[in-house]
Amino acid sequence: MISHQDVKAAADRIAGKVVRTPVIYSDAISRLVGADVWLKLDTLQVTGAFKERGAANRLSLLTAPERAAGVIAMSAGNHAQAVARHASLLGIRAVIVMPAFTPSTKVTRTARWGAEVILHGETLAESAAHARAYAEAHGLIFIHPYDDDAIIAGQGTLGLELVEDVPKLDMLAIPVGGGGLMAGCVLAVQGTGRQIDVVGVEVENYAAMAQELAGKTVEVGGPTIAEGIAVRDIGRKPLEILRHFGNRVVTVPERSIEHAIALLAEEAKIVTEGAGAAGVAALLEHRELFAGRRVGVAVCGANIDNRALANVLQRVMVQDGRITRLVLDIPDRPGVLGEIASRIGDAGANIIEVSHHRLFTSPSVQAARLEVMFETRDAAHRDAVVTVLKQHYTVTRL
Repeated sequence: MISHQDVKAAADRIAGKVVRTPVIYSDAISRLVGADVWLKLDTLQVTGAFKERGAANRLSLLTAPERAAGVIAMSAGNHAQAVARHASLLGIRAVIVMPAFTPSTKVTRTARWGAEVILHGETLAESAAHARAYAEAHGLIFIHPYDDDAIIAGQGTLGLELVEDVPKLDMLAIPVGGGGLMAGCVLAVQGTGRQIDVVGVEVENYAAMAQELAGKTVEVGGPTIAEGIAVRDIGRKPLEILRHFGNRVVTVPERSIEHAIALLAEEAKIVTEGAGAAGVAALLEHRELFAGRRVGVAVCGANIDNRALANVLQRVMVQDGRITRLVLDIPDRPGVLGEIASRIGDAGANIIEVSHHRLFTSPSVQAARLEVMFETRDAAHRDAVVTVLKQHYTVTRL
């Protein structure tokens, strides 16, 4: 099993090849969750994610014949971009196998680094099988995204930088997919000379590491905004490290991931993908675990589709009561739409969308049905607007 010294060596090896990203204190998140929270912004890596660390370290260790042969990797996106970029910098051929569901943003950015992209399989496991078969057939060197000593050591440099920059941390919250980042961070903190708890975070639908650590049969699947950590087959090497040091992994629901993305965007002004926001989601979902502690959080990926980000932000606004959709049964007479608009506006709300129906859904030929969507400051403001409307119309909240 590799050690803290391997992480230190990786840090020296990749210095200047990846960004030493900043660590910032988040006052807003700290007050919300009742802990002192520092965010490690690996969203600022060139490819937008921490995966560059492991890729830079692993590719730096290739022999001359291996460089001449070229490399292949399987990934849902961030490892793909990382391998593609560092292979390009070294003049090495790179082939990347990505699952068919991979967001278009990650596919496009991977191809921009000059890699040959193959979309194959519905899961990472299927992509991995195809990549290994392709590597065998074409003589390429397979670069595993997490079950590789050099990859783990490289990813651990994130944790190493975090504890160097904020030496008084009590805990780290680290997203877990295959386990390479968490395992590397576990090794990184071993050199601090004091106890720092490293807590892993998985999304509930893909809690493979938590299930393995508990001795359970792995059962995962389903859609998730955190596709970067939607892993069935976790790394055996990371699992060995976590078992050896007795680390725990918590799970968070999809809803918490979405709220973490929105919180980081609105309060910290940081754009993150679902997997990158998992550490903050853990603070929201398991506040009792982190309360009163000094916590370093790996914000480790920013590669989210614009459409997905917009959808998440709007969904959270609906859940928070800042966007509301109502159905009003109203009299079919001149001026009624203006009355409703005035009442909503006078109450301080902003109308986003209006749909007026007479033929298909109105309860009477002398009535109409109005669907209206409006924006308010918060749930209390929304309730006040709804109360005003109910004084004059029959109102149903959708």
